[in-house]
Amino acid sequence: MTLILPPSNRRTLLAGAGALAGTTLLGGRGAMAQTTSSSDLIFTGGPILTIDDAMPTAEAVAVRNGVIVAVGSLDAARAAVGRGAQTVNLDGRTLLPGFFDPHGHVSMVGLQARYANLLPAPDGQGDDIPALQRITREWMNAHEQLVRDTQLVIGFGYDDSQLKERRHPTGKELDAISDSVPILFMHQSGHLGSANSAALAAAGVTASTPDPDGGAFRREEGSQQPNGVMEETALFAVMGALFTRLDLQANLEMIREGARFYSSFGYTTAQDGRSSTATCNMIAMLAERGELPIDILSFPDIQTSTDVMATPLYRRTYVGKYRVGGVKLTLDGSPQGKTAWLSQPYYIPPEGKPASYRGYPAVTEQQALDAVELAFRNDWQIEVHANGDAAIDLLIGAVREATNRHGAKDRRPVLIHGQTTRMDQLDELKTLGIVPSLFPMHTFYWGDYHRDSVLGPRRAETISPCHSAIRRGMRFTTHHDAPVANPDSMRVLSATVTRRTRSGDILGPDECVPVDIALKAMTLWAAWQHFEDDRKGSLAIGKLADMTLLEDNPLTADPETLAAIKVTNTFKEGREVWRR
Repeated sequence: MTLILPPSNRRTLLAGAGALAGTTLLGGRGAMAQTTSSSDLIFTGGPILTIDDAMPTAEAVAVRNGVIVAVGSLDAARAAVGRGAQTVNLDGRTLLPGFFDPHGHVSMVGLQARYANLLPAPDGQGDDIPALQRITREWMNAHEQLVRDTQLVIGFGYDDSQLKERRHPTGKELDAISDSVPILFMHQSGHLGSANSAALAAAGVTASTPDPDGGAFRREEGSQQPNGVMEETALFAVMGALFTRLDLQANLEMIREGARFYSSFGYTTAQDGRSSTATCNMIAMLAERGELPIDILSFPDIQTSTDVMATPLYRRTYVGKYRVGGVKLTLDGSPQGKTAWLSQPYYIPPEGKPASYRGYPAVTEQQALDAVELAFRNDWQIEVHANGDAAIDLLIGAVREATNRHGAKDRRPVLIHGQTTRMDQLDELKTLGIVPSLFPMHTFYWGDYHRDSVLGPRRAETISPCHSAIRRGMRFTTHHDAPVANPDSMRVLSATVTRRTRSGDILGPDECVPVDIALKAMTLWAAWQHFEDDRKGSLAIGKLADMTLLEDNPLTADPETLAAIKVTNTFKEGREVWRR
């Protein structure tokens, strides 16, 4: 018998359950994660939300060898696994399926966790440029050996819309930290950044370097000299040059740390969107070693990494908790970074841009058409990043053309983000079978900024139109796009349900979604998006025992408190992989 006492501020035992042979009590903060020795488990003693319409709640769930074998009454669970099973006492906490990440970048989450955290409140302290400089200096002092070994400093997560200065930090401001060691700051969107003079020099960027297609090096006023701020493909080129300084071990550690961080928010399946071939191979290496705590699903870049699709990594089943599920295409940039491609001008254009500025595409129309056609020709699932409605129009046209050429089939192409999706576009998505994976977390993090600067009051009201999708009978999913934001499942849930902004406004009350539907978008529908709903997404017989435990029941909690609910335990195939 394994006996782990619950936290002292909770009731010590439930009806004497801790005294029963074969019982496990889940511990609280500070306890070491442990697993039971038996493969037969019964979870009971708290609310169980199955996300299964046939049986929405249950008294108990029985697990054998990582698979659910009974859901329903405690008697039925005991009958399924017998007297030798260990009973996991939920101690009043709420059990539900593990969260399934519909879109994120787990390898980059490890980068965020390993390097300087420049996020603004409430996720960090990066609220002005002096704070960014201070945080980076403190990180460098605490990681002197890593800086010496790599000759590289990375800061992740600054947000010009939340900085006191309301602008990007310049290369000169990064030079004030160090003008000898390359320093790269990455914007919270992942689509913009800033580099000091040493970083630009290391990447070979000079005044004569032209802007790449689909990106730009911002210049000093009246000069061609780069000022350090980079957009889209310009940033990616500098990243590519600098990240070669990170060795294999550093990259493997980032992936491990990213997966662990995901599990702390109750995710049992994480995504690595727009993976490179090298990243796919590194995740596969960890999978082969048995070092992944949760499943990882990759979607390599269709423009650079389709070689992965010809390997055994591309499959419908996981091996060592890893598989490649399809390909990723990026059509535009970031709305809060004002690089997303809109059909109408930005409410307030970025500095130096005309009133007619609408952002820009990341690829040509022909490149987009060719990429979607390639995916359809090979029956690859394709996930397409499109934030602006002009980019969404391009996606719709490409899918329509590819469908006409290759015939209708259940390929489940996915619209990633779809922030500015119009109502007529939702109708087209439904007709073409395009799955909308929306980003309602923006209503909290950037809702005020979208209303006041990016889109204006009218267009901002329908950003990430989840309820409009429901009214059309569509399944949708919701994501965090980590590391753009922390992979915080409860923040995703809260934003989808309340659409409450930082200032307390409700951005588009007509697009708020009931809690039960919002949970489904994070579990069952997310599994369905990736053809995995036969084994994940709900607590049902025959599915994997991927589960998360919450300190409160989101169905009965005050909706305004959803973001504060904590994940206390995460289980992958019945095994506890994280404990708060």
